[in-house]
Amino acid sequence: MADKLMIVMVNTDPNNPSELGAPFFQATVAAAMEYDVEVVMTGRAGELAKKGVAENLFVQEGSSKSVYDFIKDAHEAGVVMKVCTPTLDLWGNDLIDEVDETVGGAYVISEAMDDDTVTFNY
Repeated sequence: MADKLMIVMVNTDPNNPSELGAPFFQATVAAAMEYDVEVVMTGRAGELAKKGVAENLFVQEGSSKSVYDFIKDAHEAGVVMKVCTPTLDLWGNDLIDEVDETVGGAYVISEAMDDDTVTFNY
């Protein structure tokens, strides 16, 4: 059985905040279950790593919990947050403090192909 969960957020669109909670919530739950968990934000979803974006998005209208709160919860649970290098070209280098590492496409492919890793894509 795999002991690592890699969540790749590439298709998730910050313009549709209702789809942003589940990946971070599932990452938090998996970390609480003591799995090695990382979230890789890339493409359009990479904008969530930019300061000031996730703080102003809410999964549900009227909620006091922002998408950034979901990110912080996941990070506090032990989830490692990563951003793909091309994301920096799109959205800049002013990243939230929770981003632990910048990785490239080869890293994502290598980890996804590893037998000890299960990959979810959002």
